[in-house]
Amino acid sequence: MTVTKGIILAGGSGTRMFPVTNVYSKQLIMVYDKPLIYYPLSTLMLSGIKDIMIISNGESIPSYSKLLSDGSHLGINIEYGVQKEPRGIAEAFIIADEFIGEDNVALILGDNIFYGEYNKFRNAVNGNGNATIFGYYVSDPERYGVIEFDGEKPVSIIEKPKEHVSHYAVPGFYIYDSSVVDIARSLKPSDRGELEITDVNNIYLGKDKLDVVKLGRGFAWLDTGTPASMMDASNFIETIEKRQSLKIGCIEEIAMRMDYIGRDEFIKLTSSYPDCAYRDYLLSI
Repeated sequence: MTVTKGIILAGGSGTRMFPVTNVYSKQLIMVYDKPLIYYPLSTLMLSGIKDIMIISNGESIPSYSKLLSDGSHLGINIEYGVQKEPRGIAEAFIIADEFIGEDNVALILGDNIFYGEYNKFRNAVNGNGNATIFGYYVSDPERYGVIEFDGEKPVSIIEKPKEHVSHYAVPGFYIYDSSVVDIARSLKPSDRGELEITDVNNIYLGKDKLDVVKLGRGFAWLDTGTPASMMDASNFIETIEKRQSLKIGCIEEIAMRMDYIGRDEFIKLTSSYPDCAYRDYLLSI
């Protein structure tokens, strides 16, 4: 299953980040030195995906378009879709129906940050034909969708289990074939009125078409759903960047190093930026 399409779901009401989300989308908030949406975008780019749709509410789309345009300056293609109300993660596939077409697709949540060795993501994007989700060891699995195993075999995914199932939560990066659109359309809303991604995963699992890839200790997953977790993520990014003098989620650098744009294009792009630390870093590399 070679994935050519990627979706960033930057929707939701953002109530936990109020009052700033009364003005603009949570994914436009700075996480240390760059907007939050740069991080999931960089994950898709580093996974080799260049055709991307950003889904958000109608009020926020112009801001994303101003920030990222059509992506051509990065050697990628960015389109935009509108989620009128927060009706669940799985609704993204219905909104992106025409964008997906007959292609395989990866969806990443706009408030998820990943850091570490990306080979497992790249391998899944160029995988064996099954849908793929990831398992990440957490100390508080009751907060997440959790994978139940029989030995090493996944047997179910339970949303916010009240009793212990396992310590492996499902982070917000999912890979499917194009049939996910029909699966999403077949779902009934949950008690909270949403089309649940856990239901999608369990349907694939029931068909024996879902792989679970465990992410090891050398990998970091940060979910920036609250002010506290947003601060934690900013501190994490700051620590790594200051220690290594290398940036995380720097989409211009990724575009160059992935050969999406050439050296001359990179220099022309970064030279057009205003005088700031971000520009200085780009020109230094």
